[in-house]
Amino acid sequence: MFGPSAHIDTFTRDNLPPADQWPEFNLDGFSYPERLNAAVELTDAMVARGFGDHTALIGNGRQRTYKELTDWTNRLAHVLVEDLGVEPGNRVLIRSANNPAMVACWLAATKAGAVVVNTMPMLRAGELQKYVELAEITYALCDTRLMDEMELCAGACLSLRVMGFDGTSNHDAELDRLALEKSVHFDAVRTGRDDVALLGFTSGSTGTPKATMHFHRDLLIIADGYAKEVLGVVPDDVFVGSPPLAFTFGLGGLAIFPLRFGATATLLEQATPPNMIEIIQKYKATVSFTAPTAYRVMLRAMDEGADLSSLRAAVSAGETLPAPVYDEWIAKTGKPMLDGIGATEMLHIFISNRFDDHRPGCTGKPVSGYEAKVVDAVGNPVPDGEVGRLAVRGPTGCRYLRGDRQGAYVKDGWNITGDSFSRDENGYFHFAARNDDMIVSSGYNIAGPEVEAALLSHQAVSECAVIGVPDTDRGHIVEAHVVLVDGFSPGEEITQILQEHVKATIAPFKYPRSLVFCAALPKTATGKIQRFKLKG
Repeated sequence: MFGPSAHIDTFTRDNLPPADQWPEFNLDGFSYPERLNAAVELTDAMVARGFGDHTALIGNGRQRTYKELTDWTNRLAHVLVEDLGVEPGNRVLIRSANNPAMVACWLAATKAGAVVVNTMPMLRAGELQKYVELAEITYALCDTRLMDEMELCAGACLSLRVMGFDGTSNHDAELDRLALEKSVHFDAVRTGRDDVALLGFTSGSTGTPKATMHFHRDLLIIADGYAKEVLGVVPDDVFVGSPPLAFTFGLGGLAIFPLRFGATATLLEQATPPNMIEIIQKYKATVSFTAPTAYRVMLRAMDEGADLSSLRAAVSAGETLPAPVYDEWIAKTGKPMLDGIGATEMLHIFISNRFDDHRPGCTGKPVSGYEAKVVDAVGNPVPDGEVGRLAVRGPTGCRYLRGDRQGAYVKDGWNITGDSFSRDENGYFHFAARNDDMIVSSGYNIAGPEVEAALLSHQAVSECAVIGVPDTDRGHIVEAHVVLVDGFSPGEEITQILQEHVKATIAPFKYPRSLVFCAALPKTATGKIQRFKLKG
């Protein structure tokens, strides 16, 4: 079943789910040697292919070429092995905001044969502790500016050894000082293509973390599949975006995709949605990655003189892209917006629109190598046009670490993503809602995102989120939490206007019977609206 492994610490392979609970994999067109180290492929191999002088990373006031990135990561890898004592298969946690140093640490740990767990800077000690205990993490690399919570975590996890690095360009931390004394040559661990390289923790709504397990080959598959086929990445591309590298959406879009093709990754800690327009202009970015809510903020921040002429693709994922956001983006920029859906369990995007085939309110068709269908609660396909559960399989798929949830996600070889979709007669997939966000009111199935799109098409609405709340007569009613545009005030008048607008836009029974006006909506670091927090 497995090829050769370089892991001395066999924890991850030992804790893969049973083989009969794996999804079916289609690896046609994705051929890699038995010995494969993804980090080498993104650095040393790129130098060998002639990209040594190309700019790999931009951030913290400087640019680094592929040769500089290769040397940097090799020095860091020496420290991990020789000074920290990292062995192949050990888990290494990285705590940092998006910056070149975080990417360098991830690549270095991967070269050393470690299994990397990237984490967000906003996590607190108790949350970090859950990761450490679940994955039995023994080493952590932490930006010294974020050390407080990491040290609290280490105080509760006595087997965890922490080393600080400088997330700025000063290289003034223990890891950096040690690295400066090391050779720029490092014999990377000859990991197997199906050795686990990355543990991606999901951003779900429950308090119990789930870790998804991804092989070295998986990290390249998402680039050689989606990034090559859909985005057509070339060395002249410059990537920007706001998703954290701690999430697989960000790691793929802001690190793996550009580095795989000799392009440039712009990694800026201040790449918040309001700043993205200025960043695209300054660095002449060609590909942008972020969530729909962030694009809406960008549209609000865009003035008449904004120059986005360099941009050739705006990739949207993380949650559904409302048609009004798509339409406004096209109208204001003239640039294509490619909606797609991915999942941490699948590693990255598996259904997407294309440059020559994109439309509002549509997620597109499966990426090459993937197949998708819409099924009912027991796994039977539903007719085109009907809403059901999305099932997908392809070259990547779900493998949970040490969990009892594998059987709930994988059914008969298919990954059941937790999303409700319909497929039209032409094979295009249309998002309805997360399975747990479908609202049943008086016997009607109502998709919250459809109501949100209707509300967003009104000039008074800046942002909104729709949930179902219990109701004695109807089971549930539709409740909309609305952020108004400046100049509009909450009250009965705007409530009635918005309700009538929804009734005129979609089927009247779907209108929000309750409207709650608020100053802001709760969101994750990737810009996803946290609807579960609105449910109380």
